[in-house]
Amino acid sequence: MNKNEKTALLPRLRFPEFASTGEWKICTLNKLALRINTRNQDNSIKHVLTNSAIEGVVDQSDYFDREVANHNNLENYFVIDEGDYVYNPRISATAPVGPISKNKVGKGVMSPLYTVFRFENPNNDFYEHYFKTPLWHLYLKNVSNTGARHDRMSVSTDGFMKMPLPYHSDEEQQKIADCLSSIDDLIAAEDKKLEALTSHKKGLMQKLFPTEGNAVPEWRFLEFRDDGEWDKKTIGSSCFSFSGGTPNTSNREYYEGNIPFIRSAEIDREITELFITQAGLDNSAAKIVRAGDVLVALYGANSGEVALSKMNGAINQAILCLRHENSNAFVYHYLAHKKLWIISTYIQGGQGNLSGEIIKSIELYFPEPKEQEKIANCLSGVDALMADQAKKIEELKTHKKGLMQGLFPSIEEVGE
Repeated sequence: MNKNEKTALLPRLRFPEFASTGEWKICTLNKLALRINTRNQDNSIKHVLTNSAIEGVVDQSDYFDREVANHNNLENYFVIDEGDYVYNPRISATAPVGPISKNKVGKGVMSPLYTVFRFENPNNDFYEHYFKTPLWHLYLKNVSNTGARHDRMSVSTDGFMKMPLPYHSDEEQQKIADCLSSIDDLIAAEDKKLEALTSHKKGLMQKLFPTEGNAVPEWRFLEFRDDGEWDKKTIGSSCFSFSGGTPNTSNREYYEGNIPFIRSAEIDREITELFITQAGLDNSAAKIVRAGDVLVALYGANSGEVALSKMNGAINQAILCLRHENSNAFVYHYLAHKKLWIISTYIQGGQGNLSGEIIKSIELYFPEPKEQEKIANCLSGVDALMADQAKKIEELKTHKKGLMQGLFPSIEEVGE
């Protein structure tokens, strides 16, 4: 087809009852919605809202864990009602042109940096889902000021309100919205199951490991109830341990190999971003770990995180590897249980660092190997259930993404 030939505006997927109802139309936002610019002139509304790229419209104090706006100076803020839409021009990895979200929180005020609009048709759930796709991003990029700040889109209100949107019958749009909303409900239900499993594991760890000042846990499996107290040992005395190093980053030949190079943020992943060569390993302090080794993040934003390595690979100096004399899995679960205590005890405020010596000096209580194995198997079983649940959630999200790509017509594919 000639690139100048016009393509019909049709979604790739269509419900049978709408298959013969013709093409979709293109309508600008300002023909479907009104821009809301009512100011909080008397400063009477104190409920400040914000628009998060991930969470949508939320209470500002909940999102930032503190009040950001001055409640005595809200006269210039826009008044927003439940059901209104908000565009936040701040860009991020998850919102490359800024997010548009529907207000489900209630009446409040929004920063004048945002654009607020209200659809004339109250049955507008279709557009709530549409704005979660990237189908409108190209238009904003084309009308934005190229000299904008790197973290914020610069789009005039007039340009924003002229955004082209797909439009068809209310019945078909609502059918699409209902379909996607039902998947959202299913994802939310599965999320709750994952949260329940996470809480269940946390409760189990509190019962299966000794509390401060005790040499035995509150719960013991029946066959071990008469086995007496657990033995106190330092991690260093019960585990073989080592850290790694980083090959010279200026030597590209060190980073063109097939050895996974595990950094602190990757200790629980199945694949790494970087791979090093045998020469890179031989000419640096990098060390090889095995799948199943305990890895502890020492530096960076995730200091104190612990994981069982999912791969054979090399580690750098920001990771401590532990190999317990009996059960790596027991040590992993024990340290995961103690993570918050380790962080609060050894990292003083903000982002801090641990050291291998600190981790090796920590004292834990160890039962006999068979009891270690029983506890580790119990908690690993819950981990397996959590992993399966997380996979189910990701599959649902992938399914929804595919549906959205098919159910929404792409304006970009329509010729001029």
